[in-house]
Amino acid sequence: MQHPDHLHLQAYFDGEMDSLAADAIEQHAEQCQQCRSALNDFEGARAALRENLTDYRAPDALRARLQQALDQESGVMSPAWSSATPQPRGRARWSWPSWQFWLGSLSGGGLAAAAAALLAFMVWIPRSDPVSSDLVSAHVRALMSSHPVDVTSTDRHTVKPWFSGHADVSPVVADFEAQGYKLVGGRADYMEHQRAAVLVYQHGAHSIDVFSWAAGSHSLPKDVSRDGFHVVCWTAQDLDYCAVSDAGWDELHGLQRLLQDLSVHDAP
Repeated sequence: MQHPDHLHLQAYFDGEMDSLAADAIEQHAEQCQQCRSALNDFEGARAALRENLTDYRAPDALRARLQQALDQESGVMSPAWSSATPQPRGRARWSWPSWQFWLGSLSGGGLAAAAAALLAFMVWIPRSDPVSSDLVSAHVRALMSSHPVDVTSTDRHTVKPWFSGHADVSPVVADFEAQGYKLVGGRADYMEHQRAAVLVYQHGAHSIDVFSWAAGSHSLPKDVSRDGFHVVCWTAQDLDYCAVSDAGWDELHGLQRLLQDLSVHDAP
């Protein structure tokens, strides 16, 4: 298994990975001194912050107002933040009680800044959607796997027939090496309760997975970023497509246009 990058180690440390991805990093870290050292550095930084930060207690009246506001917000968000909702395996996540304790320990300008930061977080950070979460998790698992591709070929006449026996759909397939997107091969994955087809492209140093499944299960997310990865989705010929990579938006949209044009050309 290749080394997870700094961003993925940080996501694991913060408990932001699903159980499969967390297991992969844990197993790798058992054998990798470099990754164990990085995780120890994260732990040391967290301990230092907790030890050295000064506590300031907010006035009781202000704490009560904040508590009321948080309770109201928690009621609105209860389906997503309910204690009954399974949490990914890994380190403890932030929860509403920890936010309340943190805010309650500040006062004055520090409290105002913290409240403003929390408001910006609640208003501007996109809410997680299950489709993009599942796509990014599947992409990360493949990157950490020793076999990210089931059928290795740049030939569409090899990759496309392979999907007929291993996936529930047959997406458009082409090698766009001349445009900078080399077809590496394909694999099957599970998405939206279907055996999805996944095309794997190489663009420079970036791997791009293009997932496809029968359209209509859920509305597709618009362009979203999650855990350092970009997700671009579209629909063509009754199939939903989503490209996932840490490549830039322009690169993903470039591959999207090529595949959309191919879909139009191959339309019956």
